[in-house]
Amino acid sequence: MTTPSGRLGVGIIGAGRVGPVIAAALAGAGHAIVGIASVSEENRDRARAMLPEVPILEIPLLLERSELVILAIPEAEIESLVAGLAATGSWQPGQLVLHTAPGLGCAVLAPAVAAGVIPLAVHPTMVFTGTSLDLVRMRESYFAVTAPTPVLPIGQALVVEMGGEPIIIAEANRAAYADAVSTAASFSASIVRQSTAMLAELGIESPGMVLGPLLRSSVETALQEAGGDFDLLRGIQR
Repeated sequence: MTTPSGRLGVGIIGAGRVGPVIAAALAGAGHAIVGIASVSEENRDRARAMLPEVPILEIPLLLERSELVILAIPEAEIESLVAGLAATGSWQPGQLVLHTAPGLGCAVLAPAVAAGVIPLAVHPTMVFTGTSLDLVRMRESYFAVTAPTPVLPIGQALVVEMGGEPIIIAEANRAAYADAVSTAASFSASIVRQSTAMLAELGIESPGMVLGPLLRSSVETALQEAGGDFDLLRGIQR
């Protein structure tokens, strides 16, 4: 599918918390969402809620119609899916293929690249709810972009269109990047659950609201103190 003024026909594989939100963000930037593929009925319901006018398609038809394919599926499933679609000749030369897994770069897309696609690895550094709230959060989030040097501007431009800020992560650094963001997310969630449970045991109502200002100010202060490190991360190049 070809759209006017440089807009792309976008197909999304995966309708978990990430895929429909990415689709909605790209649609808001003027791209045409041609379809979404998912095997889970729960995820299909989420896709219909976020993208009511976008059809649910089988993957072969989705690829046939798409100029940009987003793989918003679990990291462990990407390699086999990409290889399987390459074996059936489903990839199209010149097609953009982007996955959202934090710990993988473009190497996992090698079978598709051999078929002529353009590879991109773009991970939003945020926790998704799978709702429209994520579209707001995107506008204050960074996205890790990994791609061959000639096509890095494409990945960066897509991030900017979604409202985020791109940072370049080298292929060799994707696993370390994934460890860093996973540690931050899981540790923060664990501390919040532990602290609110302790206050609840004391009989304090709405412990989350009580701790909210403290947690936000504490995290903001820690991030400000670590500002130099964030500047270094922002400057990582291929």
